[in-house]
This record gives sequence, structure tokens and C-alpha cells, in this order.
Amino acid sequence: MTKKLSIILLVVILAACSARQHDAKMESSRGDYAGTNDNAESSIAADYDAAEEQARESKKVEMQQEDRMIIHRARLEVNVVDLEKTQQKIEKKVKDLGGYIVESNVYREDDTAKSANLIVRIPEEYFQQFLTAAEGEVADVLNRSVTGQDVTEQYIDLDSRLKSKLVVEERLLEFMEKATKTEDLLKISSDLSKVQEEIEVLKGQMKYIDNQVSFSTVNINMYESAVIIPDIDKSKLNTWDKTKKQFADSMNFLLTASSAMVVFLIGNIPVFLALILIGGLIYFIVRRGRRRE
Repeated sequence: MTKKLSIILLVVILAACSARQHDAKMESSRGDYAGTNDNAESSIAADYDAAEEQARESKKVEMQQEDRMIIHRARLEVNVVDLEKTQQKIEKKVKDLGGYIVESNVYREDDTAKSANLIVRIPEEYFQQFLTAAEGEVADVLNRSVTGQDVTEQYIDLDSRLKSKLVVEERLLEFMEKATKTEDLLKISSDLSKVQEEIEVLKGQMKYIDNQVSFSTVNINMYESAVIIPDIDKSKLNTWDKTKKQFADSMNFLLTASSAMVVFLIGNIPVFLALILIGGLIYFIVRRGRRRE
């Protein structure tokens, strides 16, 4: 009985020792990961700074050997003789040079004045050529403004930050492959998502600068002031109709006058007869008196 009790006690002690060792191992594992995580962040930060500095210096050397990155913009205010034809010629020139139209608007103030606004993007190598061609299509250049913005340093900074973020992304992916605990995977996954989001933002900013440098922007305001020449009002030039009307009016006047004359003569015959009789009587009396004298 004592022997069996001793064996049972020994088994219980061994089981307790085994459980204690397992718990200690788990605690050690947690402590090791925590330390590894802290070290990882320090290591990643160091790698990030080093990669960013190296990328910046490398890009500076590269940009010194090549042309600077300049964003060109131009604004033209011009007078034109025929707004529609001039706009069509300029738009055709844009397409011929490989550019594209961003915005096109036409405004009509009244019958004598109208204007248009045209915003176009032209490949950088044809920028000056397009300006010369556009000015050749107008009657008068009222205002001409050309600006250039050097974005070389800004692009270098974005490029170096992007390369550094890519290094961080690579290190986080390595830690993710080695992680064994769920909480570690979640932490690394969260950090990785933030880094990848920052990478996409940097890529978008660099793409925007590339586009602005590759294609110059030209804003053209065109004005047309036309002299309105009135059309001949043919409705007021009905010569034949007016001649016929005047002839009819004249005939009507003659007929009316003749009719009035006939009416006057015939209608007043009794009066005329009475006057003739009275006149004849007076003449007879006067003549008789003279004979007596």
C-alpha cells in the first residue's frame, strides 16, 4: 500500500513539474516575441532611415545627370476674328501634337460679342511649338503668361520615402512569415496595412507629378467682337407691288374726280339754268336801257 502511494505521489509530482515547465516555456515565448517585436520595430525604423537616406542621395545623383523636372503652365488672352473657326483650328493642333482637351466652353453675351475658354494639355516637348502655332491663329494677343515650377526636390523626396516604405513592407512580410501567435499576426498585419496604404499614396503623388511634367497645361481665353451688318429688308423693296398700288391710287383719284365733276355738272343743271336765265334777263334789261339813252 505504501509502495503504491509512493508511485502515485511520484506521478503527480512529475505531472506538476511538466505543467510548470510548459507554462514557463509559454511565458518565455511571449517575452521573447515582445522583445522581438520591440527589436523589430527598432530594426525597421533603422532600416527605414538608412534606406530613405540612401535612396535620396542616389536619386539626387541621378537627377543631376538628367534634366530638371519642370511643370510648365501658360495662359493666353486673345482677340479673334472668327471664334468658331479659330477654336476648331487650335483643337486640331492639340490633337496633331498628341495632346488632349481638358475643358472647352463658349459664352455668348449678345449679338455683337462672344467668348470661349479652352484648357488643353500638350506634351512637354511641343509646348513652345503649340504656343507659337496658337498665337499665329489669332488676330491679337492681349496677354501672355508662361510659368515653370521646379518639382525635382519634391519628386526626389517622394521617391526616397517610397523606397524606404518598400523596405519596411519587406521586413514586415518577413516577420509575418516567422510569427506563430495570432496576436502577433494581427499586429504585424495592421502595421503592414498602414505601410501599404502609405506606399499607394506616395505612388499616386509621384504619378501626378510625372503627368504634370510630361504634359504642360495651356489655358486660352478667346474674345470675338463682331460688327453686325444689317441685312437688306426685301419686304420693304416691293417696287412692282408699290407701283401697281400707286397706279391704282392715281386711277381711283381721277375716277373719283371725274365722277365728282359729272355729279357736280349734272346735279347742278337746274342751278345753271336759273343762273343763265337771270343773267340773260339782266343782259336784256341793260341793253334796252342803253338803246333808250
